This record gives sequence, C-alpha cells and structure tokens, in this order.
Amino acid sequence: MQVLNVILMLGLGLVSASACANIYGYIDEQGAAHFATEKIDARYQLFMRGKQFDSSEVSPVGPVKPELARYLSQHPNLKKFEPLLKVASNEFAVEPALLKAVMAAESGFNPGAISPKGAIGLMQVMPATAERYGLQGDRNKSIEQKLADPETNIRLGARYLRDLSRRFPNQQELVLASYNAGEGAVQQYKNQIPPYPETRNYVQLVTQFYQLYQTGATTATKYQGKVSTRSGPNAKRLYMTLPGRRSMPVSPVAYSD
Repeated sequence: MQVLNVILMLGLGLVSASACANIYGYIDEQGAAHFATEKIDARYQLFMRGKQFDSSEVSPVGPVKPELARYLSQHPNLKKFEPLLKVASNEFAVEPALLKAVMAAESGFNPGAISPKGAIGLMQVMPATAERYGLQGDRNKSIEQKLADPETNIRLGARYLRDLSRRFPNQQELVLASYNAGEGAVQQYKNQIPPYPETRNYVQLVTQFYQLYQTGATTATKYQGKVSTRSGPNAKRLYMTLPGRRSMPVSPVAYSD
C-alpha cells in the first residue's frame, strides 16, 4: 500500500481565541506532503485560512491546494478503513468527517502508531481509556494488541468522542480539547480549552480538517487525479510531528497491505 509523508508542525505559542489560524503546506521533491500551522520556511504556502476554533471561516487557498487536498482525501488507508469508519459513525452517531479529522491529526491514518505515553493505533486510544469501556487483555492477546486492531481502535475512539459530545453538547472545541488533554483538564479550566499550546493547536487543526471533510472540499470528485507517484525513501510516507505533544508517536511506522 502507498504511504504518505506528512509533517504536521504545530506552533508552540499560546494563541488567543481571536487570532488567525492558518495551515501551510508544500510537496517536497520526493513527493511527500508537509503541513504546518505556521510558515516554517519559504517552501510553505498558505493552504487553508481560518479563524481560531471557527470552522465556518476555513477555506482552502493557494496554488498548492489541489495536490495537498488530494493527500488528505486520497490517503490509501483512509479508503481502506472507510467501511469501519462508517460502521462506527452509525453506531455512535459521530460524523464521519470528525472521525477522519481526528484520525488524521492523531495518527496520520497509521494503524501501527504508538505514542511515548502508550496511546495506540489510528485513533491513538490509551489502554486505560479502553479499559473504561470494558476492553481486557487475555491469554491470547494483551489489551495493547487488541487496541492495535483497526476495527477495535476506531470503535473505541468513536465511542469516546460520542461520550465527550454528550458531556459537552454543541461544544465541539471542548470535545476535541478533552480528547487531546483529557476531560479533567477541560473541567479544571472551567469548561474552557486549557491554555496548553499543544491542545489549542490540536483543536484548531482538527477543526479545520473536519470542515474540509465535512464539506467534501478534499474529495476526488473535486480534485481529479491521484497523489503524486514520485519515488524516494520518504515518498508517500506519513509523519506526524507535533512539537510539544508527548502523546504523538515518536516516529511513524510504515505500513502496507
């Protein structure tokens, strides 16, 4: 299976609720896509323009839009796991667009992703969270091995998002902040997004990706063609690099059919 290479860099500074929150990106010479919430260097071009925590203001812009959009819409594992996403979406009443956006930010669609803190798989579910929902290890498989199964992982991630949505109805930004930092952290700050740079940038990134998936702005019907087939050791490999975020995988795990 083809694997992408995306670097998602999140700014480390605190961002006020009124600040502009854009996403930049470029395709390197090996065909890898790079995304950032700040203009890291001259290679990065504006990809999405948005206001902090306001998905209604998100709009793809710039000459790199079509190819970068295809990277988001045509990741081979996104298509591979589409049936599982649909089942989980129906079972827990969580929008497919939200599941895709969270999965993109959490693991870059990598089912083998494991974070330094022990979060596992596509939705980066912690074993402790899985245990809350009754998942237990046995003589055949540990809880970590069970969480590595895409179907189990997606289902538990969707269930957790459903429960967070019930706790914070009509407040998606708090749902996402809780998914990233824990609901306890959100409650500690009186049901507001905690002032953690990682969490605030995470909420913004997922919010913008959610809007793209929700509106279908990255679908192949709008942007015809396939993802670049340039060769090289990093071509089509997906890396998630979020400075300051300990829960992200230390390094991506290559995966294929």
